[in-house]
Amino acid sequence: MHIESENIMKDEESLCGIIVVDKPPDMTSAGVVNRLKRLPGVRKAGHTGTLDPFATGVMVCPVNRATRLSRFFLHGPKTYRATMILGVETDTQDHTGKILKTTRPGDITYRRIESVFSGFIGISEQVPPAYSALKHKGVPLYRYARSGKPVKKPARKIHIFSLDIIDIRLPEVVFTVECSSGTYIRTLCADIGKKLGCGAHLAGLVRTMAGGFSINEALKLEELTGIESAKMLKSRVIPMADALRGMPSFTAGKKLEAKIATGRPVTRLDIGPADMDGPGGPYLKIVDNRNRLLAVVEPVENKLEYRYCCVFNST
Repeated sequence: MHIESENIMKDEESLCGIIVVDKPPDMTSAGVVNRLKRLPGVRKAGHTGTLDPFATGVMVCPVNRATRLSRFFLHGPKTYRATMILGVETDTQDHTGKILKTTRPGDITYRRIESVFSGFIGISEQVPPAYSALKHKGVPLYRYARSGKPVKKPARKIHIFSLDIIDIRLPEVVFTVECSSGTYIRTLCADIGKKLGCGAHLAGLVRTMAGGFSINEALKLEELTGIESAKMLKSRVIPMADALRGMPSFTAGKKLEAKIATGRPVTRLDIGPADMDGPGGPYLKIVDNRNRLLAVVEPVENKLEYRYCCVFNST
């Protein structure tokens, strides 16, 4: 029994990484995390970006020690496939809300819709919806809205990298969008509707990419429910070093491993010049010769040293 317990502890200790989940409809993001916490070997779990309960698609969920890496997945671009209904405005800006106004879309042409869409590409400002998880004085905005006292947050800068129409069957418009983190697709739909002069709301949403992970890599929750041991689950977990896609990597020798293990400063002399201007910058992941993540560091301005962002024991 003692040996068996030690093996279980080893399995759990090595079970640190990312589980990419295809969130089902009618489940909150917190509900997905709670399901992951019930899996064998998972002591801690989190996510790196909420999805509305009706939405589906990619949720990047770090487990165990990998929860310390969440910050590196929060700010990258995300891609969605959305269905918008023209002519109907709701208080939540999506199909779950109360209808505020109905307008006949009229003879809106493909060219007119395409022209309005192109005007949203690039950097702009977006006012977060009143029904959102953003907080005001520590309370989510949706609670104020539901109590009849909506709070309006100031506009925030967003970036729409691409916005492509897939299909138009009025009043329905299906499109894909790649955007910066923090962009609300239902607000985008509402704003497009205003520009078209008929109003609109979001009727369906699938997140197809986030944190560098596509929906093709995502696991359905039912695929995880039959897992009976941490050892079985390990094959479904993306190791921490592999999960930090796009981040430049350096393989440490024994001397540098010892430095990191004892918390001594890492310098440019240990690593040499590193290209940290890419999409994963300005960070550097340091791994051992088995590609296990030892640390993530960032350069200290005007110094030869690196600052530790997080450190992991490779054993």
